[in-house]
Amino acid sequence: MSELSVRRVRRQKPTLDTVAAAAGVSRATVSRVINGSPRVSAEVKDAVESAIGRLGYVPNRAARSLAMRRTDSVALVMREPDATVLSDPYLGNIIIATSQALIGTGVQLVLVNAQNNAEHSRLADYVRSGHVDGVLLASMHDDDPLPRLLLDAGIPTVVGGRPQRHLPGLSYVDVDNVGGAQLAAERLLSAGRRRIATIAGPQDMTAGFDRLNGYQRALSAAGRKVDRVVIGDFTRESGEQAMSVLLDRHPDIDGVFAANDLMAIGALRVLRAAGRRVPEDVSVVGYDDIEMARHTEPPLTTIHQPVLDQARTMTELLLTQIGGDPVGDPVVLPTELVERDSA
Repeated sequence: MSELSVRRVRRQKPTLDTVAAAAGVSRATVSRVINGSPRVSAEVKDAVESAIGRLGYVPNRAARSLAMRRTDSVALVMREPDATVLSDPYLGNIIIATSQALIGTGVQLVLVNAQNNAEHSRLADYVRSGHVDGVLLASMHDDDPLPRLLLDAGIPTVVGGRPQRHLPGLSYVDVDNVGGAQLAAERLLSAGRRRIATIAGPQDMTAGFDRLNGYQRALSAAGRKVDRVVIGDFTRESGEQAMSVLLDRHPDIDGVFAANDLMAIGALRVLRAAGRRVPEDVSVVGYDDIEMARHTEPPLTTIHQPVLDQARTMTELLLTQIGGDPVGDPVVLPTELVERDSA
């Protein structure tokens, strides 16, 4: 577009259409750039932003929100007790990463902790009333009615973690929990451990179910028993209780895989109190790679899951749905073993 043409355009208030013409793209593409959609190439994004700068275009968010019935806010919903949300580093990282992913998009984050079905029903009514444009679901349990309620209401929704039941039209971002747990168990096997136990996560959550499945696969493939299992709830206290039970039932165990780092930290404490040296007597592997895992005694060998990437991907998928794009395919992110001194 020539300099003269640009000056002529500036005599009138620039619109979405004039920006599209100046950038040589469609009106929908300009809208995607303004809404922060990741489904725009860097070259196109630069062209649109350059046109916006030259023309002095300022999106009228209030008018756009009214016309599109948009609130420019999304809800991050968790289904856990308040104390768990505040103390669990995984959930804290999800909140932080989601907030960071929304910087510069003009979209605000609403944090909601719905602990039971009654609260989920009220939340569904709140969302259907148009108070938020979309919903991110984290820490989901398999009896959770909210995904179906939101889908039936046509609310853009993305879930953190694979849903227990397949719901057509529901987008989710998971990590390779089965593969990660296999890595953990294989690390214990490669260290020469023969009497291996696990502190599994809650079985009404796919993360807990899949990690137990991965552990069982690795031990079965090695011809080992998989009967040393105690279920925890992903808290440090449950890790302590489970480790005490395991020592009572199987005092000869020499390896433990805990399905998250908080439970592994609880297990380390009980082992130390029982006079078991780690890793000389008992090797321990956790899961998550939270900050505290670096500072345990000894530092915790664990499985790193890309929590920040998971939250960012969830947020990007939700924004594209809100912008009118179709529901994306499920995303499963890889995990990796982080070797420290506990195994």
